[in-house]
Amino acid sequence: MGANELLAELAGIGSTPSGGYSRLAWDPATMQLREWFVGQASALGLEVTEDGNGNQVAWWGHGPDALLVGSHLDSVPDGGPLDGPLGVTSALAAVGQLKAEGWQPTRPIAVANFTDEEGARFGVACLGSRLATGAIATDHALGLKDAAGDTLAEVMAARGRDPRRAGPSAWLADVKYYVELHVEQGRWLAPHHAPVGVASAIWPHGRWRLDFCGQGNHAGATAMVDRYDPMLTYAATVLAARELALDSGHRATIGRVQVEPGSTNSIPSRVTAWLDARAESGPGLENLVAGLIERAQVAARDDGTTVEVRAESITGAVDFDPELRHRLAALLDAPVLPTGAGHDAGILAAKLPTAMLFVRNPTGISHAPQESASTDDIDAGVDALVRVVRELA
Repeated sequence: MGANELLAELAGIGSTPSGGYSRLAWDPATMQLREWFVGQASALGLEVTEDGNGNQVAWWGHGPDALLVGSHLDSVPDGGPLDGPLGVTSALAAVGQLKAEGWQPTRPIAVANFTDEEGARFGVACLGSRLATGAIATDHALGLKDAAGDTLAEVMAARGRDPRRAGPSAWLADVKYYVELHVEQGRWLAPHHAPVGVASAIWPHGRWRLDFCGQGNHAGATAMVDRYDPMLTYAATVLAARELALDSGHRATIGRVQVEPGSTNSIPSRVTAWLDARAESGPGLENLVAGLIERAQVAARDDGTTVEVRAESITGAVDFDPELRHRLAALLDAPVLPTGAGHDAGILAAKLPTAMLFVRNPTGISHAPQESASTDDIDAGVDALVRVVRELA
């Protein structure tokens, strides 16, 4: 079965009225997707395992120096259909094609479905791969809370998993290479008339929590000059983020906010916001965030409020293994491009040679229902992955 047919099977799982998808880690939709993954992998004769972090790995053979392919099945709220199911379905389709041809690998091959890549539920992106590689402290990760106040440990236990098994995963020691196929995020391949590209690097990026505190009060009875409104400080910070990012050529986004008490006729007492910042270099990211914090602090002093900033996750620049990426670019005669988006491949790159393939996205839109790739380009991505598997395994 091809990737397009496999994607069609997923179309009704976690769908939203807007035409997008909401598949948050360990929610009913992702649990259904996990069952689907087991069924598809088993039908191909693969042995499915699950580590203590919830990462699913389907094995074609066992032993050292394995080739790992795959991606993730979770999404951001109201996300698109391809990030990252395209990587999982393409990996399964590639294995299915190779098996149908009677081809035999010279090293084990594994297909991964990493859990909670988006970080939409517990606030830390690539949580499954971070835990597997030891890039995040296990106790800290298990204590992360979702919007309902439930910890990761509690959520995993409710799904029948033992949180005591979470942490660095032994199976990664058997992996020699990881290659992740992903839908393009941004619009670079279309102008270059290429259906598939190879990633060169991932920009450094991170997430920060900003707590703006003031004095809750009555919206009608409190004169404007007597207010200590954290919403004003928050608004000034949003505008500063846009200004600083435009001036530097970097990225700064505040896409999530909570207001307390959340009443139309009340001045807020607290506004909590989450910043996503990305830059071409580590110093560029540091300067961007430092500049934004300074602007927020100035606004807080002017408004008679306070602001506290806490980093939730920071990932440095990732240069994918030069030898591997050049080898794949030559094999596929594909262009090489950087990405500003984070991926499980970026986390695994600290442990082993890693590469990424991108499939053309004509709209350039991602993390939204309009995310797309043509059926022909999806087939081209599977063909590219088949060639990569033949080359490396």
